[in-house]
Amino acid sequence: MECRNALLETEGDMEKALQCLRERGFLKAEKKAKRSASQGVIEAYIHTGGRIGAMVEVNCETDFVARTDEFKELAHRLAMQVAALSPQFISEEEIPKGADIEPQATCLLLQPYIKEPDKTVQDIIIETIAKVGENIKVSRFTRFELGE
Repeated sequence: MECRNALLETEGDMEKALQCLRERGFLKAEKKAKRSASQGVIEAYIHTGGRIGAMVEVNCETDFVARTDEFKELAHRLAMQVAALSPQFISEEEIPKGADIEPQATCLLLQPYIKEPDKTVQDIIIETIAKVGENIKVSRFTRFELGE
């Protein structure tokens, strides 16, 4: 129904309708950002060959959403992202003051998503928030590599 309304609103222009839907998803995410997210999953990803692995804790508001395919897929994608690009922080707020660090390279949420480089990881999370209707947060992650 939202797709139909967006197309009517933009007079059939698909690009404008997609942008409108993205903005609505972002607005939904902003409204839900203050909600408590105490349920979720811990997802592990081991890269082919077993030399690199990652674990990510992703939280949501209810255990019902934590069991959905969309949420599990997001957690898996985030674990793959951590394994691939080795971020050091979740968000820009965690970077120590005065540190000479490039936020886009070291913050998970600001990194370009590995499967769709035109989107950030935060964009992927916002899309999932719009789908499941609950706040989603990455609480922590760790990356393992043989020899490090």
